[in-house]
Amino acid sequence: MTTHDSRTAPVTEIMEETDIAVLTYVSTDGRLVSTPMATQDFDDPGTTWFLTERSSDKVRAIEADPRVNVSYSSKAGWVSLTGTAHVSDDRAKLRELWDASAGAFMSGGPDDPDNVLLRIDGDTAEYWESPGKVAVVVQMAKGLLSDDRPDLGDNDTVQL
Repeated sequence: MTTHDSRTAPVTEIMEETDIAVLTYVSTDGRLVSTPMATQDFDDPGTTWFLTERSSDKVRAIEADPRVNVSYSSKAGWVSLTGTAHVSDDRAKLRELWDASAGAFMSGGPDDPDNVLLRIDGDTAEYWESPGKVAVVVQMAKGLLSDDRPDLGDNDTVQL
């Protein structure tokens, strides 16, 4: 499903462990809108695929302004992926990615012309690697009870 390299390995791990991502885009009236989306696939963190319906407000907004953010959160940490969205009618890729969960939210199947792909080409990914729930609690207590700054895991931004 994904390729790993040392630079993007933390981002990849968090994305793989997240079932539902949050896609944020600019609506046609200029407001930020966030919506949950199931990641169908990603070749690497720089290319992420979602399924959606062409007739949706989301697609109209993205066609007008393709700048997006996709956030992922799992036990492994958090990722904020910035990039550009592209609507695709690639039926072979749509059939490849179609599964029971898509059928539960979208009608007509992968050959329905209203069902399309949303490909996100990532520019950057900011991430925070969680050291684990117990470690976070200990570090938070340490920060509250002393002048020491808590160590809450690694944080970095990578170019994709």
